[in-house]
Amino acid sequence: MSINAEIIGSAFIMGLAGSLHCIGMCGPLALSLPVSHNNNFSRISGGLIYNSGRILSYTSMGLIFGSLGNLIIAAKWQSSLSIGLGIIILLYLLFPKKYFHFSTATTLGKPFMILRQHLGKLFQSKNLSSLLFIGVLNGFLPCGLVYLALTSSIISASPVNGGMFMLFFGLGTFPMMFATVLMGNYLNNSLRQKIHKAVPALLFFMAVLLILRGMNLGIPFISPELGTGHHHEVIECR
Repeated sequence: MSINAEIIGSAFIMGLAGSLHCIGMCGPLALSLPVSHNNNFSRISGGLIYNSGRILSYTSMGLIFGSLGNLIIAAKWQSSLSIGLGIIILLYLLFPKKYFHFSTATTLGKPFMILRQHLGKLFQSKNLSSLLFIGVLNGFLPCGLVYLALTSSIISASPVNGGMFMLFFGLGTFPMMFATVLMGNYLNNSLRQKIHKAVPALLFFMAVLLILRGMNLGIPFISPELGTGHHHEVIECR
């Protein structure tokens, strides 16, 4: 089975660009990891283990959602869905947020409350396995950026491509999230607020990227040809 290198490239770009959002939303959790911030080895090993768990969750979800896309999405729809998703994000930026507000105090929100409860228990532990599971559970917490990436996994209409998309999306977020653990208290609330204000610009970038991707312009990593019979550079997966 072949994996399009352009899928990997676009996933990494999305993760790298979106990592600013990760600092704003997941920064407090990363800064609160049960590691010794006075010990460089503890911070480095803790950051690696935590982020490995997070990326593991993303990859597993990508496999599932890619399989779902393989069942319900025809190849000829991939371009239209990518453009449609980009337009929805632009509408979200243009219209008042009250039209997109929904309450999480519903049956759908209960699993996330349970996740947070388990996270709280893990933060009381000091062993390495707790850091891995904190990362794993963190990967399943509500996050618009992750949902956006998962939608791209569905559009890929392949379990392998979906999994690889989320793997490299996670790797794209890794440098910034790893640096967050290393920086410790230097990343204060004021700085996170400034970063959070950049999120609309980030969403605009993502929307444009999705629309360009759906236009099949043949631009490597930005607008590859989706759902066609053209030959692309591929990475062989055996």
